Amino acid sequence: MKAVAEFKIHYVQMLDPSGQPVADLPAFAHSRDELVRMYRMMVLARTFDTKAVNLQRTGKLGTYPSCLGHEATHVGAGAALRPEDSIAPVYREIGTQYWRGVRMVETLTYWGGDERGNDFSGPRHDFPWSVPIASQTLHAAGAAMAYKIRREPRCALAYVGDGGTSEGAFYEAINLAGARKLPVVFLVVNNRWAISVPIEQQTACTTLAQKAIAAGIPGVQVDGNDIIAVRDTLEQALARGRRGDGPTVVEALTYRLSDHTTADDATRYRPEAEVKAAWQIEPLIRTRAFMAATCGWTDADELALKAECAQQVEAAVQEFLAMPKQTSDSMFDYVFANQPVRLTVQKALARRYSGQGH
Repeated sequence: MKAVAEFKIHYVQMLDPSGQPVADLPAFAHSRDELVRMYRMMVLARTFDTKAVNLQRTGKLGTYPSCLGHEATHVGAGAALRPEDSIAPVYREIGTQYWRGVRMVETLTYWGGDERGNDFSGPRHDFPWSVPIASQTLHAAGAAMAYKIRREPRCALAYVGDGGTSEGAFYEAINLAGARKLPVVFLVVNNRWAISVPIEQQTACTTLAQKAIAAGIPGVQVDGNDIIAVRDTLEQALARGRRGDGPTVVEALTYRLSDHTTADDATRYRPEAEVKAAWQIEPLIRTRAFMAATCGWTDADELALKAECAQQVEAAVQEFLAMPKQTSDSMFDYVFANQPVRLTVQKALARRYSGQGH
């Protein structure tokens, strides 16, 4: 019996968990300015994340999905993208969004229950948050098709979680992208848990990157806690898309160090030893160690950065808390061009019970 096709999935890592280089590093990894810029955004994302969880616990924010542990993947992706590229996020990719100009107060506004938070200050062509699982992969493929039709040297990037790769929409998106050779990258953030479902119960695949094979496109697995490897791998995948060579699936291996959202309790299903082990290899530790060894990052630098980020986050929180709240009219105003009578009645009732009028 002859083999008609064979495939390999490559794994990329440039820094080990202790911050030691294990491969040749790209040019940006030798620039102190670039390293500090990326590390600063990782610290800012973590600082914001901690504050957002605290706001939810005190009743000042709605259900919030933490990004704790994902900082290297999110910021590495942001650094790899160009302004003219577009992203189709899930619901926790703040490191990418802040890199691209989204304001923290907008994130707070959205998770505070106000859809105006989706009206980003960042690139107007980026997609809003997507709570439905994997639907954003189709949006990214559609954007990439438009770029190809218009012959624009741009690329779309779709985020999707490990659980999202089990959805039909994911397969449809990568199949279309492969068949049409679209300029799109599918970034699978494999944090091992789809809420309470472990990766072992989701798929028999050895990797999630190999799902790209079914669509006839390249797949690669990268250490998602290694910001240098993430950025370099995505820069190559995005460049491939821009020059007309088609899509790529990139699987970033990381870990969700927090609950799935503030409505979840991960202690009910995750082994304590597993979480403890994940904390030993989380992304900020290795990035900070690498910077200390290569560009003189000091404890004083660390303290100053944390203070700066805390001040910036607090300013965003105060701006959010001072914002006038939306009226109940917002639930009704943009549903129909010509509002049915029943909704007009409901609108009046909502005003009455919210104390906004009679």
